[in-house]
Amino acid sequence: MGWFWILYLIAYFTVAWLLLAPSQADARAKHKHYEKWYQRQWCEQQGGKTEYVLPDRTRCDCLTATHAIEFDFGPKWAEAIGQSLYYSLQTGKRAGIVLILEQPGDMRYWIRLNSVIMEDQLDIDTWRIGPGL
Repeated sequence: MGWFWILYLIAYFTVAWLLLAPSQADARAKHKHYEKWYQRQWCEQQGGKTEYVLPDRTRCDCLTATHAIEFDFGPKWAEAIGQSLYYSLQTGKRAGIVLILEQPGDMRYWIRLNSVIMEDQLDIDTWRIGPGL
């Protein structure tokens, strides 16, 4: 293959990458705020402690007088179930999940979360926050 074709292919793939890169970046979920921002706002209002260190050195997102709470963005609703139950086990407090909903379509995650909790009769209390309510 001659130099012309090598340069042509390099130019072709460079242009293709430049055209596709912005659309791929837009497709990634960009959050309005970090999880810790929501965590701090909500936990302070409830009189809780953020990033409470458990005996095994894991951290509970928010520990209140009654609850051990996990914060997660909508798409991570399933992970939040396990985390909150583990925090509850470690602290002896009720499990709780604060689900962060940033987009109107995120309500589907709220429905999924609460459907599983109700179907399996899990002792988890839930709250929702964010601009996607």
